[in-house]
Amino acid sequence: MDGGNHSVVSEFVFLGLTNSKEIQLFLLLFSSVLYVASMAGNMLIVLSVAIDPHLHSPMYFLLASLSVLDLGVCCTATPKMIYDLFRTRKVISFGGCITQIFFIHLIGGVEMVLLIVMAFDRYVAICKPLHYLTIMSPRLCILFLASAWALGVIHSLFQLAFIIDLPFCGPNVLDSFYCDLPKLLRLACRDTYKLQFMVTVNSGFLCVGSFLILILSYIYILLTVWKHSSGGSSKALSTLSAHVTVVFFFFGPTMFVYTWPHPNAQIDKFLAVSDSILIPFLNPVIYTLRNKDMKTAMKRVFRLLVVSKKIHK
Repeated sequence: MDGGNHSVVSEFVFLGLTNSKEIQLFLLLFSSVLYVASMAGNMLIVLSVAIDPHLHSPMYFLLASLSVLDLGVCCTATPKMIYDLFRTRKVISFGGCITQIFFIHLIGGVEMVLLIVMAFDRYVAICKPLHYLTIMSPRLCILFLASAWALGVIHSLFQLAFIIDLPFCGPNVLDSFYCDLPKLLRLACRDTYKLQFMVTVNSGFLCVGSFLILILSYIYILLTVWKHSSGGSSKALSTLSAHVTVVFFFFGPTMFVYTWPHPNAQIDKFLAVSDSILIPFLNPVIYTLRNKDMKTAMKRVFRLLVVSKKIHK
C-alpha cells in the first residue's frame, strides 16, 4: 500500500439478504410492490399539499416535507437492493458506497429534526390554538426546514470524516445489502475500535436524544389536553397519534442498529429492510387513514391526474 494511507479496494461485495432462491423471489415481489406503493403514496401527498389550497397550512407543509424525505429513503438503497436480487455477485463501487452512506445519514438526520419540528407544531396547535398561525408562520416553517437540512448535512459530513482517510487494503465483503458505516469500519486495515465507539456515541446520542425530546413533548401535550379538555383540542389531538406511531416506527430500528454493540446479522438486515422499504410505505398510510382532509385532497388530486391522463390520450 503506497504510503500506508490509500485505499486499494475499488469495490465492495454485498452478501445480500439471503441465498435462498425462493426467499429472494418473495423479497423481489414484496419489495417491488412496497417500493412502487411508497413512491406513489408519498408523491401523491406532496402533490396534494402543493395543489389543494385547503392543505396550505404549516402542518401539511411539514407532512409534505416528510414525504419528500421518504422519497429520498426509497431512492437511496432500495433500487439497488431490488436490482441485486437478480444478480449472483452484488457489488458497489467505493465511491458509490461513500455516497450511499452520506445520503443515508443526511436523510436520517434531517428526518429526526423534522419529527421534532412536527411535534412542536402539534404542541402549538393543541396548547396555543389561538396563536397557532402567528407562531407557525411560513417564515418560521422555512427556517425550521432549512435548519433541519443544515443539521443533516453537518451530521452526515461528520460521519464521513470517520472513514474518508481510512485505508481499505484487503477485505471488501459486507454482510448486508447496503453500505452501513459500522460494518464498513470493520473492513479498514487498521484498528478502528475507537472510531466505531465514536460512531456509536454520535449516532446513538442523536437518536436517543431526539427520541427522548419527542416522548417528553408528547407527554406534555397529553397532560395539557387532559387538564384543558375541549372539542377543538380533541380534534387537533387526533393527528397526534399518527405522529407518535411514525416516531416509534422510525426510531425503533434506527436506535437498535446504531446503539446495540453487536447486533445479530439477520436482525440487522430485517430492521434495515423495515427502515428502507416498510416505513416509507407506512408513513403515508398512517397519515391518510387518520386525516379526513388529507384523504379528501388525495382523492381529488388522484381524480385530477386520471382525467388529465385521459385528456392527453
